[in-house]
Amino acid sequence: MARNRNRQPRRYPRLTHPLVRDPASGELRRATWEQALDRAAAGFAAATGAYGADAFGMFSCSRATNEMNYVAQKFARVVMGTNNVDSCNRTCHAPSVAGLSAVFGSGGGTSSYAEVEDTDLIVMWGSNARFAHPIFFQHVLKGIHNGARMYAVDPRRTSTAEWAESWLGLNVGTDIPLAHAVGREIIHSGLANRAFIDRATSGFEEYAAEVEPWTLSVAEKVTGVPAAAIRDLAHAYATAERAQLCWTLGITEHHNGTDNVRALINLSLLTGHVGRHGSGLQPLRGQNNVQGGGDMGAIPNRLPGFQDILDPATRIKFETAWDVVIQPRYGLNLTEMFEAMEEGRLRAVYCVGENPAQSEADSEQAIRRLKALDHLVVQDIFLTKTAELADVVLPATAAWCETDGTTTNSERRVQRVRKAVNPPGEAREDIDIICELARRLGRDWKFTDAEEVWNELRSISPDHFGMTYERLEEHHGIQWPCPSTERLEPSYLHGRLWAADPALRGPRAPFGPVKHDPPVDLTDERYPIRLTTGRRLDSYNTGVQSGSFASPLRRGEYIELCPEDAERYGVVADEEVRVASRRGAVVAPVWIDPGLRPGLAFMTMHFPDEVDTNALTIEANCPIAGTAEFKASAIRIEKLPVSADVRS
Repeated sequence: MARNRNRQPRRYPRLTHPLVRDPASGELRRATWEQALDRAAAGFAAATGAYGADAFGMFSCSRATNEMNYVAQKFARVVMGTNNVDSCNRTCHAPSVAGLSAVFGSGGGTSSYAEVEDTDLIVMWGSNARFAHPIFFQHVLKGIHNGARMYAVDPRRTSTAEWAESWLGLNVGTDIPLAHAVGREIIHSGLANRAFIDRATSGFEEYAAEVEPWTLSVAEKVTGVPAAAIRDLAHAYATAERAQLCWTLGITEHHNGTDNVRALINLSLLTGHVGRHGSGLQPLRGQNNVQGGGDMGAIPNRLPGFQDILDPATRIKFETAWDVVIQPRYGLNLTEMFEAMEEGRLRAVYCVGENPAQSEADSEQAIRRLKALDHLVVQDIFLTKTAELADVVLPATAAWCETDGTTTNSERRVQRVRKAVNPPGEAREDIDIICELARRLGRDWKFTDAEEVWNELRSISPDHFGMTYERLEEHHGIQWPCPSTERLEPSYLHGRLWAADPALRGPRAPFGPVKHDPPVDLTDERYPIRLTTGRRLDSYNTGVQSGSFASPLRRGEYIELCPEDAERYGVVADEEVRVASRRGAVVAPVWIDPGLRPGLAFMTMHFPDEVDTNALTIEANCPIAGTAEFKASAIRIEKLPVSADVRS
């Protein structure tokens, strides 16, 4: 029987010249830059001319520079007249931004990486950081070496959990009951930081009432975590002098992802583990500039510097700087844009550096919607699956080695990116391409380099004002906020909450009582296994960059099962099986993982051309953040007959 790991990986060619779709043959063909840019601009103009400004949407890139993201969102708002702009932040950490913003007013992690090395307790919740965030995990290991204890909360016993003092293996989708039980135990044991609660927070009584039913025994029945382990985590977190609470997509990629984030933030407010050195909240970003894309305004509800579009004074400032009237309403996020495609309200999309045809939940539906657009322009470095659907394809530069600018990592640190090599063929700088399209549509922007773009951003974003390129070089990166060119702010956020003078504390941080809501895609007799998804160390996202190369560790996709389930289904390692959900089916070989528990399976989206995992996942979205529930699909596993149409 053929094995997926022996199949030749698909190689995505590097784009070296523009492409346009031939109206006669329907195929993409080579074009000049003038032809491609003219056709791209004409398509955008036709769509908005016929259906209005909000018929246009823009997907910006979380791997590109801050400067590119700034110009991209400016293109949407100034040239096209819409706030319909978003990025892959929606696929992963939008719930983190929403939750942190609701409590603290800004959507960034509250601590620095160095503080993880200088803390007493690390709680890694829903994160296999050793595989998904290996650079950050080096700081974790230093912290453990320096004496920090680590607790891992994850449905799987991952390689990260191997370094933990305790692993709490909870059932998928029960993070809120577990967090509530931890909070209740802290309150009932008299370990809540009442001085901090009374001084800096609001809504404690409502929160206490919400968690009251979640006793240790009740939580054990729902989460699958032993009561003693829950109690141990609660006491360790509450009594630690300094504690870092870290999470990733195991928390956010749920239909109630924002509520999950709020449940974790509640624990930090309950114990005072925020706003001090060594104590904080760390949402770990999976790409080099997910944080920066949002900071630059490449999201539908915030202008650069995370300034609210609904605030009249903010709009006036940007309207004056940009000479445009900004719509006083939030635009569509990425999820809502796909829904608008279905309804015929969104007719044209400009996609820069994203691959939603393979990264979206229920990928077959996403592809159908992209194909139905009147006009799709893709700007990228590879001919991705999304680019193959486009009317115009524009070859761009790789942000990490072929362009100048900055990026912002998970700890809010803005760092310089420097051009090392020239792009291949006719590929052009992202900023130059966007500016050329803007000129064709009536806006003549005179940016001569990335620093000019950055300085414009600095002039209207107080958090970035003090970050000149010169200072970024001098300090090897600077964390925001940095409102002054004369000093640097502390590495942690929200120290104001500890100020002795009430006038300096600012708004109180509100507790957010949230309720448990199980996964949407329920398991039953027909679909008895819970599929959760994530990343592997040796691969990257949809595999465009990493899937073309043989890995020294493992190549190709697998359905990972525990030994008990493999025996129950009568399958062995490397045997191919049919994996089916209520939306689609794929064929994948089996990998036996003792770190999984019975009834739980694991896959990634790294090899969609071989095994399209997102054909299985459900488009059940967080109503606040729009992030899909990639982490909780119901599936069944079938042995394959010797000969059959296994994909039907």
